Amino acid sequence: MGFKLAVFDMAGTTVADQDAVARAFRSAFENFGVEISVPEIKPLMGYKKTLAIETVLRNHGRETDEYIIEAVHNDFVGEMISYYAYDHAVQPMDGAEDVFMICRKMGIRIALNTGFPKVIADTIINRFGWRENGIIDDYIASDEVEKGRPFPYMIHELMKRAALTDAKQVLKAGDTEVDVNEGRAAGCGLVVAVTTGAFTRHQLEPYHPDFIIDSLLALPAIINH
Repeated sequence: MGFKLAVFDMAGTTVADQDAVARAFRSAFENFGVEISVPEIKPLMGYKKTLAIETVLRNHGRETDEYIIEAVHNDFVGEMISYYAYDHAVQPMDGAEDVFMICRKMGIRIALNTGFPKVIADTIINRFGWRENGIIDDYIASDEVEKGRPFPYMIHELMKRAALTDAKQVLKAGDTEVDVNEGRAAGCGLVVAVTTGAFTRHQLEPYHPDFIIDSLLALPAIINH
């Protein structure tokens, strides 16, 4: 059965951002007197950001009421929007656009999903011109569905928009544990992890993706296998 839809993660998978997400998280928490390390942040990459913030606050014995979560989240979002809109370091991941075009020539619809809220996703897509230039077909953010990763709702919504009912026709690619678990929860026919983002190969192996690759450029060969 051929694939009809490819769902790619954004930061760390199709968007190179030089660990800006981790830095923005640290900065947002520091504004509220919470010191966190990059190793503490990495396992939370890919999750809906309000959930990640709540988890960090709980781990540090801090209150997790909605006001604090929203305040930290607002700081994080503001910094990320500024970064993704203006910083010269923001680039498509090496090979991402080439892989998009190869997949589209194979008849595969290209969609992106993310743990970011829609306002950040919009900033990234607009920065690269991916939607207006026809490089991707669709994208969705975690605040557009009931629950973000590892729940399958973002993939299900993208399938609905693409008029697909069989998840075996969907492939999922991402750089974190929660990307892999999202793909499994959705029943995707192929779940691929990449080592270009938050997790190393060693860290990805326990979650048993179908393949672990060091570059998106390896993906077309897997699809054609």
